[in-house]
Amino acid sequence: MRLVRFGDRGAERPGLLDETGVVRDLSEQIATLDGPMLDPDRLASLAAIDASTLPSVPEGTRLCKPVDRIGKIVGVGPNYSDSAKLAGFRINPEPTIFLKAATSACGPNDPIEIPKLANRVDWGVELAVVIGRVAKYAGVEVAERAIAGYCLANDVTERNFQLQRGGQWTKGKSHDTFCPLGPYLVTPDELRETDSIELWLDVNGERQQIGSTGEMIFKIPYLVSYLSRFMRLEPGDVILTGTFAGVGLSYDPPRFLKAGDRIRLGGTRLGEQDNLCVSI
Repeated sequence: MRLVRFGDRGAERPGLLDETGVVRDLSEQIATLDGPMLDPDRLASLAAIDASTLPSVPEGTRLCKPVDRIGKIVGVGPNYSDSAKLAGFRINPEPTIFLKAATSACGPNDPIEIPKLANRVDWGVELAVVIGRVAKYAGVEVAERAIAGYCLANDVTERNFQLQRGGQWTKGKSHDTFCPLGPYLVTPDELRETDSIELWLDVNGERQQIGSTGEMIFKIPYLVSYLSRFMRLEPGDVILTGTFAGVGLSYDPPRFLKAGDRIRLGGTRLGEQDNLCVSI
C-alpha cells in the first residue's frame, strides 16, 4: 500500500493511493497514521479494504508528511562512498549518526525556508525508513520486522551551521521545513527490493543527484538494528539512510540554495516532491 495524509494544516486526514493513482479517504477506518497504527500487522489489515468503496479526495488537495506525530528523526552520515569522497567526509567503520529535530519535518510540496543568516543551504535526496514497532537491542531480522514502511526524504542542511558554527551537526539540520517527507508511506509488501531503489534530485530543472540504494555501505536492516543498540526506536520514528554524490557542498565552487530556487526529487514507487525555497 501507499498511504498518505492530506488536507490543510491542522486538519490532516489519513488516506491511501488506489491502483489508479486516486487518493482515497481512510478517516472513517483509522483516525491517524502514527503510534500503534503504524504497527506492520495493523497496516496490513488495511489491505483488505476495497479502495473503490472509499471516498475520493479532490485532485490538487495538499499532501502532508505521511506520518503524523514523529518522535525523532535519526540521520545517517556518509553512507555512499562517492558522496563522502566528493564532500570531504570520512567513512567510519561504524555508521555516523545525528539527530534532526522532529519539527523539521514537512510535507512533500511545502515551501522550504531559507533561515536567517543562512548562505549555504544544501540538498540531499534520501530513502527514509519509518519505524512501526518498538526496537531495542534488536537483531537484524527483528529490526526488519519493525519497519512500517519507506518514504522519500530530502535532508536539507545549512552547511555553515553544521560545519563552521561548532558543536554537533544537529543545528545545521533542524530548521523548520528541513525534512520534507513523502508523499507516500510505502509498506514493505509494496517495496520488497529496497536495494534497487533509484533516487534523483533536480534544482531548477538541472539534475544534481541520481543513484541507487544498492550502493549503500550500511544496509537498512543493519542500520535499524545498529541504532536500536543506542536508542529505543518507537513507532513514528524516522531514519534517513544517507544521500548520494551531487550535493551542493561537493561542487567546486560549491552550489547552495536561495529563495526562488525549486527542488524536485523522486524515487522508485515513492512518488515525487516539489518544493520552492522561500526567505523568512
